[in-house]
Amino acid sequence: MIETTPLRPEDHDRWKVLARGYKTFYKTALPPSEYDWAWQRLLQADTVHGIGARLDGRLVGIAHYLFHANIWMGDACYLQDLYVDAAVRGQGIGRALIGRVAEAAEAGGAERYYWHTAVDNTVARALYDKLAQHKGFIRYDYPLD
Repeated sequence: MIETTPLRPEDHDRWKVLARGYKTFYKTALPPSEYDWAWQRLLQADTVHGIGARLDGRLVGIAHYLFHANIWMGDACYLQDLYVDAAVRGQGIGRALIGRVAEAAEAGGAERYYWHTAVDNTVARALYDKLAQHKGFIRYDYPLD
């Protein structure tokens, strides 16, 4: 049975392992202080939010999301990060996390719920293609000082 709940203080150590796995997948290195800062923000659940998925009480997946304004409609919910421990993939954990964030989006009054992924993230995209509609957008990142 998969349990999804907001992240809890006792999830910290396991969350850090999963968050590092996520960042490693996307080839992004962060100093330890950045993980600590992100964790504090997630626990405050003010502007960014975190959901954990558990199997037998063990944290095996994480999702981070936020709400933001939109010019052409009401607020949107953006699923910023989704990561499931490789040892338990294929058991519905990603689907459960996406569903739990969808519930939060609806409860928060969002009119859109969306996310990005790398074009070569074929395993995740196989799930995403079952749950959502790819609309063909490409993301560009402008370097800021």
